[in-house]
Amino acid sequence: MPTLVVIRHAKSDWDVPADDRHRPLAARGRRQAPESGRWIAEEVEAIVLPLVSVAQRAREAWELVSAQLPYAARQVFDEAAYTFSGDDLVEVVRALPRELSVAAVVSHNPAVEELVRSLTGEWVPMPTAAVAVIDLPSWRDRGGLRWAGRPADQPPSTQ
Repeated sequence: MPTLVVIRHAKSDWDVPADDRHRPLAARGRRQAPESGRWIAEEVEAIVLPLVSVAQRAREAWELVSAQLPYAARQVFDEAAYTFSGDDLVEVVRALPRELSVAAVVSHNPAVEELVRSLTGEWVPMPTAAVAVIDLPSWRDRGGLRWAGRPADQPPSTQ
């Protein structure tokens, strides 16, 4: 059963004079993204294929997330993931190789909220640095939402 990890990029810096594609992370985003990575490392199987939007804030967020993972997750910067359309992201997911077990999509709102709703039938808020984990029968089918939230907002584990 494939698993999809949906990640919204961390908070971007609107004070930097840059176009949308080149806007960097804000200080808050640089603090939040590693929390998402630590949560993913503890709660999700190893991500085999991360598809990351080519926008600077998404690339930076993934670099901070993946630095927390106990395995080397390659970086695949994907023009198709730089979208604000959930339908576009659904097509990205449907095109994933059948034998792939765990993939991630790092993208933008409202696309990530729409993607989660399209694949699970549930709407969940995806603020910056949020993560949703979806279990799917296949990359072409709808599945179930395992978890969604912003790891930086979660209380520390009591384990």
